[in-house]
Amino acid sequence: MAISTSTQMDFTVWAIMDQPPPQVFEAVADPQRLSAHFTTGGAKGRMETGATVTWEFADFPGPFDVQVIRVAAPDLIEFDWPRNDGTGANRVTFRFAPEGQGRTRVTVTESGWDAMPEGLALAYGNCMGWSMMLAAMKAWLDHGIVLRQGMFR
Repeated sequence: MAISTSTQMDFTVWAIMDQPPPQVFEAVADPQRLSAHFTTGGAKGRMETGATVTWEFADFPGPFDVQVIRVAAPDLIEFDWPRNDGTGANRVTFRFAPEGQGRTRVTVTESGWDAMPEGLALAYGNCMGWSMMLAAMKAWLDHGIVLRQGMFR
């Protein structure tokens, strides 16, 4: 967790997948693939620059919109999504980098949390969520195992 001089915090988590960058990129960009391991209530719309897509989780109430800011396949997906306290949106950046032969390092950075106790508590929750997402994506991509189903309910 880093605290910037602008009174906002960000965090970065990462994992290495045993698949090449284009396949790992598609596991996030393609709504059917994303729904298989992360958005268990479904995802609608492909992650493309300027798009608004909808994500839903079976274990959290209601669908919500995600505003896609920038996509550079197979290297980057950047989007804004609503804060879970209802006070605005945070920026999330996925980076997909080759990590040796046929492997990919996926880095997820989320920024925009207020550098206050409430913001820190919410950031910790999302940090856990993105770490879990990467673990679920690895299990699904590398081993065909779905981890998220029933994890939070």
